[in-house]
Amino acid sequence: MAMNARITIDPTICHGKPCIRGLRYPVEHILEWLAAGMTIEEILADYEDLERDDILAALAFAARMTHVKRAGTEAA
Repeated sequence: MAMNARITIDPTICHGKPCIRGLRYPVEHILEWLAAGMTIEEILADYEDLERDDILAALAFAARMTHVKRAGTEAA
């Protein structure tokens, strides 16, 4: 799966948020649906223009965004 082909960033679509294949499905929405307990199959049934690889690309994108050298827990 090529994440770069599935996750697009276009300033004219959804205010430049990372989206699925240039469609108006921000990655954050996919992640919120999954976090709320929806299964991949439920998402695909509700949004017929999405594909399984789109959901997996959203997860891969989120995983990559969390790569940090160190997470600080000290108070501001």
